[in-house]
Amino acid sequence: MSAVPMRTLQAEDRATVLQVDDLHTVIRTPRGPVRAVDGVSLTLRRGETLGLVGESGSGKSVLGRSIMGLYRSGSTMSVTGRVLFEGRDVQAMQAAELRALWGSGIGMVFQDPLTALNPVKRIGRHLTETLRRHQTISVRQARVRAIELLGLVGIPDPRRRVEQYPHELSGGMRQRVVIAMALANDPALVIADEPTTALDVTVQRQILDLLDDLRTELGLAILLISHNLGVVAGRAERVAVMYGGRIVETAAAGDVFAAPAHPYTGALLAAIPRLADPAHRRLRAIDGTPPDLVSPPVGCRFAPRCPAAQDDCRTAQPVLTDLATEARAGGSGDGVLNAHRAACLHPNLGAEPRPSDQGVR
Repeated sequence: MSAVPMRTLQAEDRATVLQVDDLHTVIRTPRGPVRAVDGVSLTLRRGETLGLVGESGSGKSVLGRSIMGLYRSGSTMSVTGRVLFEGRDVQAMQAAELRALWGSGIGMVFQDPLTALNPVKRIGRHLTETLRRHQTISVRQARVRAIELLGLVGIPDPRRRVEQYPHELSGGMRQRVVIAMALANDPALVIADEPTTALDVTVQRQILDLLDDLRTELGLAILLISHNLGVVAGRAERVAVMYGGRIVETAAAGDVFAAPAHPYTGALLAAIPRLADPAHRRLRAIDGTPPDLVSPPVGCRFAPRCPAAQDDCRTAQPVLTDLATEARAGGSGDGVLNAHRAACLHPNLGAEPRPSDQGVR
C-alpha cells in the first residue's frame, strides 16, 4: 500500500480552496437570536495557513463549523451567505453530498481529542472506518493505511498503537490520532479548531510543527483557529482577528505582529506574556467582557472596552477598510489578499513594532 499521496505545489498552483462571502450564522435562543457569525468574508488558498484568532466567545468555532456545513438553517438556526469549497457551494449541498465532503474534501481537528474519539473503539477502528467510508478498500488495506497514517503524524510503534484505546494514549498522542483521521482521505482543507488547547507547551509546539510540516508536504490549506496570537506566530501566512462575530482586522501575519491597527489586536498582543518581561510583572488583561451577541452594542462592538474609543465609535459601525499596507512600516504590499484591513474608525497607523519572542514558536 502506498503512502499518503503528496501534492507538489507550484507557485501558480496556489488556487483558492475556500471562499467565504458575507456569512451569517444566527442561533435562535429563548433570550433572542444570537448573531454568532455576523457578516464574515475570507479566502484561503492551497498550501496556506490562515490564522483565525480571538477571545473565547468571539464566534471562531461557530464559523469553522458553518464553513464545514455542520451548522445549517433549520428550526433553531439560520445560516446565510456563501461558502464555496473548490467552487462548490457548501450550503447548497444535500446531506449525502456533505457526508462525502467531510473527510475527503474538508478535514476537522477538534480541540478536545478525548471527546473527539470514541472511548470504546480501538485507534485502528477510528481510522479504518474513516477510510472505508470514503474509499473502496478491504479491511486489510484499510489497516495498512491506518498504520501508515499513524507513522505520518509521528506516533511511534504504530502497529501496536492501532490496537490501543484512546485512554491508553497521552493527550498529545490522541491529538495526533485526530490529525491522522482528518488527513486519512487526503483532504484539500483542514480546519484545526484550537488543536493545542488541552496540551502542555512542549507538546503544543510538536503539534504545531506537525501541522506545518504536513501543510508543506501535502499542500494542505489550513484554517488554524486559536484564542492565542502567540500560537499562530510564525505558523500562519495571514491572520484574521475576530471579535463579536466579526472580522476586525486581517493582514499578512508579519504586518499584524509588527503594527497592529485595531485596538483589540493590540490588546491581544499586549496580553501575551513575554520572556523579556521583568520577573513578577503584572500580566496585562483586556478590561470588560466580550459583547452579548443577543444584544450587541451599537457602533463598534469593541468600543465599551476600548481605551481609545471616541463618540463616533459608539454610534457608527466600522467596516473593514484597506489601510494601504505598502505605505506602512513593515508592510508587505504583496497583493489583495495580504492587504492590511481593519474595521476601526480610528486605526492605529503608527503602532510600534512588536518583538518576535511571543508564544509557541
